[in-house]
Amino acid sequence: MGHIVVDHISRAYRNRRRRNRVGDDPDLRYGDRILVLDDVSMEFQDGEMVCILGPSGCGKSTLLKIIAGFDRPSAGRVLIDDKEVARPGSDHIFVFQHNGLLPWMTVWENVGLGLRHMSDRDAKSERIMEFIEMVELENFEHHYPHQLSGGMQRRAELARALAVNPDILIMDEPFSGLDFLTHMKMREEVVNMHEFIGKTTIVVTHDIDDALIMGDRIVIMSGQPSIVKLDRQLDFARPRDFQKEPSLNQLRNEIFFMLGVPYAV
Repeated sequence: MGHIVVDHISRAYRNRRRRNRVGDDPDLRYGDRILVLDDVSMEFQDGEMVCILGPSGCGKSTLLKIIAGFDRPSAGRVLIDDKEVARPGSDHIFVFQHNGLLPWMTVWENVGLGLRHMSDRDAKSERIMEFIEMVELENFEHHYPHQLSGGMQRRAELARALAVNPDILIMDEPFSGLDFLTHMKMREEVVNMHEFIGKTTIVVTHDIDDALIMGDRIVIMSGQPSIVKLDRQLDFARPRDFQKEPSLNQLRNEIFFMLGVPYAV
Protein backbone atom coordinates (compact mmCIF):
# COMPACT_ATOMS: atom_id res chain seq x y z
CA MET A 1 0.00 0.00 0.00
CA GLY A 2 1.21 3.53 -0.70
CA HIS A 3 -1.66 6.00 -0.46
CA ILE A 4 -0.46 9.42 0.78
CA VAL A 5 -2.49 12.43 1.93
CA VAL A 6 -0.76 15.76 2.52
CA ASP A 7 -3.29 17.57 4.68
CA HIS A 8 -2.91 21.38 4.89
CA ILE A 9 0.76 21.37 5.89
CA SER A 10 2.82 24.48 6.51
CA ARG A 11 6.49 24.67 7.44
CA ALA A 12 8.25 27.69 8.89
CA TYR A 13 11.81 28.21 10.11
CA ARG A 14 13.58 30.88 12.13
CA ASN A 15 16.18 32.95 10.31
CA ARG A 16 19.55 32.06 11.86
CA ARG A 17 21.73 34.22 9.61
CA ARG A 18 23.38 37.15 11.32
CA ARG A 19 23.77 38.87 7.95
CA ASN A 20 21.54 38.73 4.91
CA ARG A 21 23.01 37.28 1.74
CA VAL A 22 22.59 38.58 -1.79
CA GLY A 23 18.99 37.92 -2.88
CA ASP A 24 17.60 37.76 0.67
CA ASP A 25 14.79 40.03 1.80
CA PRO A 26 16.58 43.20 3.03
CA ASP A 27 14.01 43.52 5.85
CA LEU A 28 14.68 39.98 7.10
CA ARG A 29 16.24 40.01 10.55
CA TYR A 30 17.83 37.37 12.76
CA GLY A 31 15.11 35.30 14.44
CA ASP A 32 12.36 36.26 12.00
CA ARG A 33 9.94 33.52 10.94
CA ILE A 34 10.38 32.32 7.35
CA LEU A 35 7.35 30.55 5.88
CA VAL A 36 8.48 27.92 3.35
CA LEU A 37 5.32 25.85 2.76
CA ASP A 38 1.94 27.56 3.08
CA ASP A 39 -1.14 25.35 3.63
CA VAL A 40 -0.16 22.72 1.06
CA SER A 41 -2.58 19.86 0.35
CA MET A 42 -2.29 17.07 -2.21
CA GLU A 43 -2.90 13.36 -2.55
CA PHE A 44 -0.83 10.55 -4.03
CA GLN A 45 -2.66 7.43 -5.19
CA ASP A 46 -1.27 3.97 -4.60
CA GLY A 47 1.07 3.00 -7.45
CA GLU A 48 1.24 6.34 -9.28
CA MET A 49 4.35 8.34 -10.15
CA VAL A 50 4.08 12.05 -9.36
CA CYS A 51 6.74 14.55 -10.40
CA ILE A 52 7.05 17.80 -8.45
CA LEU A 53 8.49 20.93 -10.07
CA GLY A 54 9.16 24.42 -8.78
CA PRO A 55 11.78 27.16 -8.57
CA SER A 56 14.94 26.62 -6.52
CA GLY A 57 14.38 27.15 -2.81
CA CYS A 58 10.60 26.85 -2.98
CA GLY A 59 10.45 23.97 -0.48
CA LYS A 60 10.21 20.89 -2.73
CA SER A 61 12.87 18.99 -0.78
CA THR A 62 11.32 20.12 2.51
CA LEU A 63 7.99 18.69 1.35
CA LEU A 64 9.65 15.37 0.53
CA LYS A 65 11.38 15.20 3.91
CA ILE A 66 8.07 15.84 5.68
CA ILE A 67 6.35 13.10 3.66
CA ALA A 68 9.22 10.71 4.44
CA GLY A 69 9.18 11.58 8.15
CA PHE A 70 12.61 13.24 8.31
CA ASP A 71 11.01 16.60 9.16
CA ARG A 72 7.83 17.69 10.90
CA PRO A 73 5.35 20.28 9.60
CA SER A 74 4.66 23.42 11.63
CA ALA A 75 0.97 22.83 10.94
CA GLY A 76 -1.08 20.11 9.27
CA ARG A 77 -0.21 16.44 8.87
CA VAL A 78 0.79 13.71 6.41
CA LEU A 79 -1.09 10.41 6.33
CA ILE A 80 0.22 7.24 4.72
CA ASP A 81 -2.42 4.53 4.46
CA ASP A 82 -4.51 6.46 7.02
CA LYS A 83 -1.67 6.61 9.60
CA GLU A 84 -0.04 9.92 10.51
CA VAL A 85 3.67 10.10 9.66
CA ALA A 86 5.79 10.81 12.74
CA ARG A 87 9.15 9.33 11.74
CA PRO A 88 10.89 7.62 8.80
CA GLY A 89 9.60 4.14 8.07
CA SER A 90 11.17 1.09 6.46
CA ASP A 91 8.35 1.01 3.90
CA HIS A 92 9.12 4.54 2.70
CA ILE A 93 12.52 4.70 0.98
CA PHE A 94 14.19 8.07 0.31
CA VAL A 95 16.79 8.41 -2.47
CA PHE A 96 18.70 11.58 -1.63
CA GLN A 97 19.92 14.20 -4.08
CA HIS A 98 23.57 13.33 -3.54
CA ASN A 99 25.20 9.91 -3.58
CA GLY A 100 24.10 7.95 -0.52
CA LEU A 101 26.06 4.73 -1.04
CA LEU A 102 28.27 3.69 1.86
CA PRO A 103 31.82 4.03 0.46
CA TRP A 104 33.32 1.17 2.49
CA MET A 105 30.77 -1.31 1.10
CA THR A 106 30.66 -2.95 -2.32
CA VAL A 107 27.64 -2.71 -4.61
CA TRP A 108 26.55 -6.13 -3.35
CA GLU A 109 26.83 -5.07 0.29
CA ASN A 110 25.06 -1.75 -0.31
CA VAL A 111 22.15 -3.41 -2.12
CA GLY A 112 21.86 -5.99 0.66
CA LEU A 113 21.92 -3.38 3.42
CA GLY A 114 18.16 -3.42 3.96
CA LEU A 115 17.93 -7.22 3.80
CA ARG A 116 19.88 -7.99 6.96
CA HIS A 117 16.71 -9.43 8.51
CA MET A 118 16.63 -12.27 5.95
CA SER A 119 17.92 -15.44 7.57
CA ASP A 120 17.85 -17.55 4.39
CA ARG A 121 21.24 -16.73 2.83
CA ASP A 122 20.38 -18.26 -0.55
CA ALA A 123 17.11 -16.29 -0.82
CA LYS A 124 18.91 -13.12 0.25
CA SER A 125 21.67 -13.60 -2.35
CA GLU A 126 19.09 -14.31 -5.04
CA ARG A 127 17.18 -11.13 -4.18
CA ILE A 128 20.33 -8.97 -4.19
CA MET A 129 21.35 -10.32 -7.58
CA GLU A 130 17.85 -9.83 -8.96
CA PHE A 131 18.00 -6.09 -8.36
CA ILE A 132 21.63 -5.73 -9.41
CA GLU A 133 20.63 -7.30 -12.74
CA MET A 134 17.52 -5.11 -12.94
CA VAL A 135 19.74 -2.00 -13.01
CA GLU A 136 22.31 -3.71 -15.28
CA LEU A 137 25.19 -3.75 -12.78
CA GLU A 138 26.02 -7.45 -13.05
CA ASN A 139 29.82 -7.94 -13.08
CA PHE A 140 30.14 -4.81 -10.92
CA GLU A 141 28.65 -6.26 -7.74
CA HIS A 142 32.07 -6.43 -6.01
CA HIS A 143 33.11 -2.89 -6.95
CA TYR A 144 33.21 -0.06 -4.42
CA PRO A 145 31.34 3.22 -5.10
CA HIS A 146 34.54 5.11 -6.00
CA GLN A 147 35.14 2.56 -8.76
CA LEU A 148 31.79 3.34 -10.42
CA SER A 149 30.68 6.17 -12.69
CA GLY A 150 28.05 8.63 -11.46
CA GLY A 151 25.33 6.85 -13.42
CA MET A 152 26.32 3.45 -12.06
CA GLN A 153 26.25 4.82 -8.50
CA ARG A 154 22.72 6.12 -9.10
CA ARG A 155 21.65 2.72 -10.43
CA ALA A 156 23.16 1.02 -7.37
CA GLU A 157 21.17 3.38 -5.12
CA LEU A 158 17.96 2.49 -6.97
CA ALA A 159 18.72 -1.21 -6.63
CA ARG A 160 19.30 -0.78 -2.89
CA ALA A 161 16.02 1.14 -2.52
CA LEU A 162 13.97 -1.35 -4.51
CA ALA A 163 15.49 -4.48 -2.93
CA VAL A 164 13.63 -3.86 0.34
CA ASN A 165 10.33 -3.83 -1.59
CA PRO A 166 9.11 -0.46 -0.25
CA ASP A 167 5.53 0.71 -0.58
CA ILE A 168 6.76 4.20 -1.44
CA LEU A 169 9.86 5.41 -3.29
CA ILE A 170 10.77 9.08 -2.79
CA MET A 171 13.50 10.60 -4.98
CA ASP A 172 15.03 14.07 -4.67
CA GLU A 173 16.69 15.16 -7.95
CA PRO A 174 17.73 11.57 -8.80
CA PHE A 175 19.60 12.58 -11.99
CA SER A 176 21.55 15.57 -10.66
CA GLY A 177 25.20 15.65 -11.69
CA LEU A 178 24.82 13.09 -14.48
CA ASP A 179 25.99 13.67 -18.05
CA PHE A 180 23.31 14.03 -20.72
CA LEU A 181 23.36 10.45 -22.07
CA THR A 182 23.48 8.88 -18.60
CA HIS A 183 20.61 11.16 -17.56
CA MET A 184 18.50 9.93 -20.50
CA LYS A 185 19.32 6.30 -19.74
CA MET A 186 18.53 6.66 -16.03
CA ARG A 187 15.23 8.36 -16.82
CA GLU A 188 14.24 5.47 -19.06
CA GLU A 189 15.23 2.96 -16.38
CA VAL A 190 13.18 4.70 -13.69
CA VAL A 191 10.09 4.72 -15.96
CA ASN A 192 10.58 1.05 -16.86
CA MET A 193 11.12 0.03 -13.23
CA HIS A 194 8.04 1.94 -12.12
CA GLU A 195 5.88 0.19 -14.71
CA PHE A 196 7.37 -3.14 -13.59
CA ILE A 197 7.11 -2.77 -9.79
CA GLY A 198 4.08 -0.42 -9.61
CA LYS A 199 5.13 1.36 -6.41
CA THR A 200 4.00 4.83 -5.37
CA THR A 201 6.84 7.07 -6.55
CA ILE A 202 7.41 10.77 -5.85
CA VAL A 203 10.14 12.57 -7.78
CA VAL A 204 11.34 16.14 -7.23
CA THR A 205 13.05 17.55 -10.30
CA HIS A 206 14.03 20.85 -11.89
CA ASP A 207 13.75 19.33 -15.35
CA ILE A 208 10.39 19.97 -17.03
CA ASP A 209 11.00 17.33 -19.71
CA ASP A 210 11.79 14.69 -17.07
CA ALA A 211 8.55 15.44 -15.26
CA LEU A 212 6.41 15.30 -18.41
CA ILE A 213 8.01 12.12 -19.74
CA MET A 214 8.07 10.22 -16.43
CA GLY A 215 5.03 11.29 -14.45
CA ASP A 216 1.50 9.97 -14.25
CA ARG A 217 0.85 13.38 -12.71
CA ILE A 218 2.73 16.65 -12.40
CA VAL A 219 2.60 19.13 -9.51
CA ILE A 220 4.07 22.63 -9.79
CA MET A 221 4.93 24.62 -6.69
CA SER A 222 5.21 28.40 -6.45
CA GLY A 223 8.07 30.39 -4.94
CA GLN A 224 8.21 30.97 -1.18
CA PRO A 225 5.95 30.76 0.63
CA SER A 226 5.15 27.80 -1.55
CA ILE A 227 1.66 26.75 -2.61
CA VAL A 228 0.42 24.35 -5.30
CA LYS A 229 0.07 26.27 -8.59
CA LEU A 230 -0.81 23.31 -10.83
CA ASP A 231 -1.80 19.69 -10.28
CA ARG A 232 -2.33 17.98 -13.65
CA GLN A 233 -2.93 14.38 -14.68
CA LEU A 234 -0.77 13.30 -17.63
CA ASP A 235 -2.94 11.00 -19.74
CA PHE A 236 -0.38 10.43 -22.48
CA ALA A 237 0.72 7.02 -23.70
CA ARG A 238 4.34 5.95 -23.18
CA PRO A 239 6.91 6.31 -24.59
CA ARG A 240 6.18 10.05 -24.81
CA ASP A 241 7.43 12.24 -27.65
CA PHE A 242 6.98 16.01 -27.68
CA GLN A 243 7.12 16.10 -31.47
CA LYS A 244 4.38 13.50 -31.91
CA GLU A 245 2.13 14.78 -29.10
CA PRO A 246 1.10 18.41 -29.84
CA SER A 247 -0.93 18.67 -26.62
CA LEU A 248 2.02 17.43 -24.56
CA ASN A 249 4.29 19.96 -26.24
CA GLN A 250 1.74 22.70 -25.60
CA LEU A 251 1.64 21.78 -21.90
CA ARG A 252 5.44 21.90 -21.88
CA ASN A 253 5.38 25.46 -23.24
CA GLU A 254 2.76 26.48 -20.66
CA ILE A 255 4.88 25.12 -17.81
CA PHE A 256 7.99 26.94 -19.04
CA PHE A 257 5.97 30.17 -19.05
CA MET A 258 4.50 29.39 -15.61
CA LEU A 259 8.01 28.97 -14.20
CA GLY A 260 9.16 32.31 -15.61
CA VAL A 261 10.70 31.29 -18.94
CA PRO A 262 8.82 32.88 -21.88
CA TYR A 263 9.72 30.10 -24.31
CA ALA A 264 10.64 26.41 -24.20
CA VAL A 265 14.30 25.62 -24.85
